[in-house]
Amino acid sequence: MYYSPEALIAFVEAAALGSFSAAARKLRKSQSTISTAIANLEADLGLTLFDRQARLPVLTDHGRRVLSHALEILAASERLDNLSIRLAGQVETRLTFVLSDTYQPTHHESLLRRFEQRYPDIEFECLIAEDFDVIDLLQIKRAHIGVVEVQQHYPPDIAANRLPAQTEMAIFVKPDHPLAQLPHVHPEQLATTRQLRLNTYNRTERNQSQGLMWSAPSYLMLLEMAEQGFGWAILPRWLVEQYSHKKLVALSTIGWPKTISIDAVWSKKNPPGPAGYWLLDQLTGKTNNGQ
Repeated sequence: MYYSPEALIAFVEAAALGSFSAAARKLRKSQSTISTAIANLEADLGLTLFDRQARLPVLTDHGRRVLSHALEILAASERLDNLSIRLAGQVETRLTFVLSDTYQPTHHESLLRRFEQRYPDIEFECLIAEDFDVIDLLQIKRAHIGVVEVQQHYPPDIAANRLPAQTEMAIFVKPDHPLAQLPHVHPEQLATTRQLRLNTYNRTERNQSQGLMWSAPSYLMLLEMAEQGFGWAILPRWLVEQYSHKKLVALSTIGWPKTISIDAVWSKKNPPGPAGYWLLDQLTGKTNNGQ
């Protein structure tokens, strides 16, 4: 029996998010399209996958068992697509790479030089974005590959592989900021002082404590705001060392600094070509699998 990939993706996303409407927003479909796809899948299987009695749909026992198989089918389909692209060997003419500032440039400078030598005729574009903005650029086909701080959840149409590189994040302020005068900063003191917070274009978060948060969509903008004394910010240490010119200091506070992991991400619906997969292999250390 043939099961529509779109129906499987709708089912997996609805199960992950616990809502048909949330799945519709993620997949950029109408709620009726998602509901119909899942209903058709249930009809094909002869099973009820969601209990719709509650306010939000809940997976049934059958639904939980089917979910693991649906994930396996989608993963196998992705591997087959990847293999066909690699074997076809038709190198793309353009590649867009979207980077997070959590990824240190020392990691990718030599990589880009090798890429230039291997694919000198490809039009290469590099963008900067963070978190959900990276995911959105992949989903709207604006970019082919992204590097992003590890996210708790990825949409089912987004593939991710962990990078060996990690980044240290710390809390920084201007040297004459009141918090910088303290030998140790307590969480309560941070909570009552303005934070300069990362906030992406497509995931706006509102802080109920009005006036205690300013936000920007990039770490570099937050760095500049911190240099001007507007508050404290969580920033990649490498970014501060390279661009702040000793205008910022790290605060001593419990739990900081932190080391974060980084993922390479790409769209399963709009996968990169051989050059893109070569780049992914280099990023993730799978250098023996590239074209």
